[in-house]
Amino acid sequence: MSHKSRPDSGFTCIHCGRMVAAQAYGTSHRNHCPCCLWSRHLDDEPGDRRCPCRSPMAPIAIEVRADGEWAIIHRCTGCDTLHTNRIAGDDRELALLALVLRPLANPAFPLDCFGADR
Repeated sequence: MSHKSRPDSGFTCIHCGRMVAAQAYGTSHRNHCPCCLWSRHLDDEPGDRRCPCRSPMAPIAIEVRADGEWAIIHRCTGCDTLHTNRIAGDDRELALLALVLRPLANPAFPLDCFGADR
């Protein structure tokens, strides 16, 4: 995302280059691309645009909150900071599901431990 002086303006995604509208159903501080789900490390607090890092933030997982709401967990590629951001109403469902399924496609443990020998 390219930083603009007005927090309510749209932006160009830092990862896929698409133009992103500032407003989306379900969020008051647009902070990620609805197509690829990448973000940029701009905020110390939601919407303040005061973080000096400015590095891309990779979507790494989905959090399901106690009320059932989904949020994207982003990791900064510059400083490794983790941020959790609510999904927006126009986020691509396929991109969200790919994040949900990532641990099943690439488990953190060897699958051969489930062999017939056990």
